[in-house]
Amino acid sequence: MDSALFQSEYPFKNHYFDLQGLKYHYLDEGQGDPVVMLHGNPSWSFYYRHLVRELRSNYRVIVPDHMGCGLSDKPVDSQYSFTLKQRVDDLDAFLQSLQLKKKITLVVHDWGGMIGMAWAIRYPEKIARLVILNTAAFHLPSTKKFPYALKLCRDTSLGTFLVQGFNIFARGAAFIGCKRKRMSAELRKIYCSPYDNWQHRVATLRFIQDIPLLPDDVGFDLIDQVENGLSEFSNVPMCICWGEKDFVFDRHFLDEWTKYFPHAEVHAFADCGHYILEDAKAEVLPIISNFLQDNPIPKSGR
Repeated sequence: MDSALFQSEYPFKNHYFDLQGLKYHYLDEGQGDPVVMLHGNPSWSFYYRHLVRELRSNYRVIVPDHMGCGLSDKPVDSQYSFTLKQRVDDLDAFLQSLQLKKKITLVVHDWGGMIGMAWAIRYPEKIARLVILNTAAFHLPSTKKFPYALKLCRDTSLGTFLVQGFNIFARGAAFIGCKRKRMSAELRKIYCSPYDNWQHRVATLRFIQDIPLLPDDVGFDLIDQVENGLSEFSNVPMCICWGEKDFVFDRHFLDEWTKYFPHAEVHAFADCGHYILEDAKAEVLPIISNFLQDNPIPKSGR
């Protein structure tokens, strides 16, 4: 990895929250109304670096790395429960520790959508605005077939070997995640750098294995709760920015979001993929900034 490139791309102070003896890394930049950004799998807080710099002059931007991801600790299974509920509990403990007095704007991507919205249904009164980036907060749409690559990684020993032995999931996502212009090799290395050995890829694998598809799967009931609770946010300002060439979160998922939130501000990019903040950075950063400015938090809501 090019350390000079990393320092220039990610010039932030690192913060850590003690999560039952494990270090939970996060960024905390700027001042003002809090904007909490939640990444997915197999990315980390690095994904939001441009948006952090875009917003920190006017907002307090908070970006955690989920446990086992990014610059957070990489626990083994005996130390940590790699489940959706645990992820939501982590986020809850972390945000409570910050003692935020103002309503929160949630920015979510990939698994961050399910984690963030599961937290949001616990505290709907704390949500001021929502920014949705290629993610889900509901079950797999009936029109969408579960991708074979995910099934391979989720359900087979070969998939386990490829994910943990060769980092195939992080490397593959970085390689195909941008469609308009492929990420440079050095940038892909930075995305993959936290997942540099077998043990450090446990979270990557567990996230895939934790995808609930059937009623008996762990987390299925929680997704039911999230899906059924989405109506709580029908009057919350929402901005959706979407790469339509995402091999998982494609147009089928976008259609679900617009079904639940017909009044959302939607920006779909037909030539972009999963990592929309990389692919369409020039367009999406001002879109989000303008959305926040156009939807200020009422003083009475603080």
